[in-house]
Amino acid sequence: MRHSLSGIAASSGVAVAKAFVHEEPDFTIRNKTAEDAEKEGTRLEEALATSRDELSAIKQKALEELGEDKAEIFSAHLLVLSDPELVEAVKGKIKDDRATAEHALNEVADMFISMFENMDNEYMKERAADIRDVSRRVLGHLLGIEVVSLAAITEDTIIIANDLTPSDTAQLNPQVIKGFATNIGGRTSHSAIMSRSLEIPAVVGTKEATTTIKNGMTVIVDGIDGHVIVEPSNEELDQYKQKQADFQKQKEEWAKLVNKRTTTLDGQHVELAANIGTPNDLEGVINNGAEGIGLYRTEFLYMGRSELPSEEEQYQAYKEVVERMEGKPVVIRTLDIGGDKELPYLDLPEELNPFLGFRAIRLCLERQDIFRDQLRALLRASAHGNLKVMFPMIASLEELRQAKHLLDEERDKLESEGMNVSKDMEVGIMVEIPSTAVAAEQFAKEVDFFSIGTNDLIQYTMAADRMNERVSYLYQPYHPAILRLVDMVIKAAHAEGKWVGMCGEMAGDEVAIPLLLGLGLDEFSMSATSILPARSQLSGLSKAELARFAKDALNEDTADAVEQLVVDAYGSK
Repeated sequence: MRHSLSGIAASSGVAVAKAFVHEEPDFTIRNKTAEDAEKEGTRLEEALATSRDELSAIKQKALEELGEDKAEIFSAHLLVLSDPELVEAVKGKIKDDRATAEHALNEVADMFISMFENMDNEYMKERAADIRDVSRRVLGHLLGIEVVSLAAITEDTIIIANDLTPSDTAQLNPQVIKGFATNIGGRTSHSAIMSRSLEIPAVVGTKEATTTIKNGMTVIVDGIDGHVIVEPSNEELDQYKQKQADFQKQKEEWAKLVNKRTTTLDGQHVELAANIGTPNDLEGVINNGAEGIGLYRTEFLYMGRSELPSEEEQYQAYKEVVERMEGKPVVIRTLDIGGDKELPYLDLPEELNPFLGFRAIRLCLERQDIFRDQLRALLRASAHGNLKVMFPMIASLEELRQAKHLLDEERDKLESEGMNVSKDMEVGIMVEIPSTAVAAEQFAKEVDFFSIGTNDLIQYTMAADRMNERVSYLYQPYHPAILRLVDMVIKAAHAEGKWVGMCGEMAGDEVAIPLLLGLGLDEFSMSATSILPARSQLSGLSKAELARFAKDALNEDTADAVEQLVVDAYGSK
């Protein structure tokens, strides 16, 4: 019977094919205790070794078909398999509690998963997904369960699942897997990220895909608007096939913009940059025609390891990005970690409210040994291109001045050592705390640029944890209060002749783009796959006309009213 589901559009495009429901194996553990601990330890080691071999093969396949950046996910999985904290805890449970290998693994993995999932940070939630994926693989071997391989599918198919793990998505052959829909997940989940890399249309977070869709049913996945249509009528099939053809034409038009400057209808240039986490992300950045890197999140260099990265290791990572961008601007954010992003080797105390706690610049100013190493690496890399340094989580002028002072000290030391560093490297800050936005006039006198981090600015301004579903209705990018803070920051910077970028999700939002252009934003930084659609949208907008329009938006009283204003005028969403 025909029906439709709504979810989150995770990867654009339209797909039509028969459904294959990818069911979860039954991992029920019936035997929880064992007499022979040594035998259980051997079983564990064998299951770990088999899983290690499988993951190495999957990683190689991902490397060949998806590229180095996506293969890195499986490097992280291999690290989980050899993580002494996890493995030793399982072995300890086998020995001390006389637990079976499968029960011990399940208990320890659940503890780690729960710990990571309760952190108010999307990256750490993804680490929980990594542990779940790896532990289930090992558990399958311990329980003798054969997991269905999605790589074996040979005809055009749409995968329906509760969720797809990184291992699942790495097995998808885009020649036959035309799309997928899941019950859970969001735009930043691994399955969503991989689907965009494979350019497979995907809708996630439908809540009930697996309970309403059966094997063999004809399904349409609309990854543009976030709909799944089950057993569509002939009329709907024709309609969506036309939408599919239109989207393909649209992609071909966007591809023509790869080497173009981003210019508005009235001839104004704005910079479209990309957000990255590692040098491995550069291929997508270059292929999508980014005009720079608006945010390089350096914390990824510090994660998934047992010790701090050396100055030399950091220097090489920054240098690679700067050189490959060939003179285009590269904004590198200093370490934004602590509190919600835990590094086991730093032994940081647990905090009741880590988002408001000891993190980012606060940690760096106290742990100057860590900070100075990073500053030295950044200064050395600045000699190789257009590198700009950005400090995160700045709440006061005192913090900014102290950070700049340390940077100046390290520059003087490097120059006295005969090192080559840039003489005119720009220094800016993330504007993500309301106090900084309100005091933007003072900050603008002491920085070279601002980059507005809307993800945190919105949650701090609205006092609404963006990871908490019960208050998610308050996470409102178009709220007049947010727009007024953005307006305040841009005006303060421009009064001092400084530029302003934005590196939060809002920068690539099709409703927000006309508003931000009208408010005078100079640089929009987003995920690489959003660049060409944004460039296309901006080319049809007049900055002068939107300046007047944005003023009207600031005077609206609700986020819904602002959104409706944009939709009525520009047809977005």
